Amino acid sequence: MPGEAARFMASILQCRTQFDNYDHEGALAIQSIERAAAILRALAGGPRRLGVSELSERLGLAKGTVHGLLRALQDEGFVEQDAESGKYQLGGSLLQLGNIYLDVNELRGRSLAWSDNLAIRTGEAVRVGTPHADGVLVIHHVFRPDNTLQILEVGAHLPLHATALGKALLAFDEDLQREVVDAGLPKLTRATITAPSGLARALDSVRSSGWAGEQEEAVIGEASVAAPIFDRRGVAAGAIGVVGPVERISKGRSPRPELITHVRDAARAISRDLGGGRY
Repeated sequence: MPGEAARFMASILQCRTQFDNYDHEGALAIQSIERAAAILRALAGGPRRLGVSELSERLGLAKGTVHGLLRALQDEGFVEQDAESGKYQLGGSLLQLGNIYLDVNELRGRSLAWSDNLAIRTGEAVRVGTPHADGVLVIHHVFRPDNTLQILEVGAHLPLHATALGKALLAFDEDLQREVVDAGLPKLTRATITAPSGLARALDSVRSSGWAGEQEEAVIGEASVAAPIFDRRGVAAGAIGVVGPVERISKGRSPRPELITHVRDAARAISRDLGGGRY
């Protein structure tokens, strides 16, 4: 989360000693991060715990610098100190980050073939997204299968409340929905849902139908339809959907029925590959 990252950076930057002679704030930040990363790699590379003196000798850093960095890493849960020996090992927070990395990569890997197939069946661009911070992170994007100029959107950060991918995720995550509402629902176009009650009604519809849609809520002239992807825990780990011009995606005020069917079939197939049994 942004607040946690800022707090961690602040704690790392406090680890200056008389051995640090950097006046430039940017150089100090880079050096501190590099040193913290070196400590984590050293702890990960050995079968046993390491103490301050051992790390200092291995990395060529002053003991005071090592101790300060370890203290900052420990505050964030990235390292743990053994009560008896006083030595350090990797902490549980790193395992959580690793699991998130593996989950996202598994989701993307399982989505590749089905995304290609969905693009071919619908003739539209396909996006796969996962919750990230206060939005949807696009982790895979298949171009519309024609010769038009298109821009790769992998890495794009989309609004949760104004996209089909976002609504498909929000509908099955009450905590995330609460965070989004508490942060406010910014108006992106005239069609954007900005009232919490309106968003709640839209998400009720997603839960009952199994798919989400939007028309010009995020981008004027653009519409999208998406469905959630469930993992083995029954959690909506991601969503897959198609996006394109309103006249291609929608029929009146609703997505074309055949697009809904194809999107739901793709989401169901990926969920099955992930071990999800919710569909």
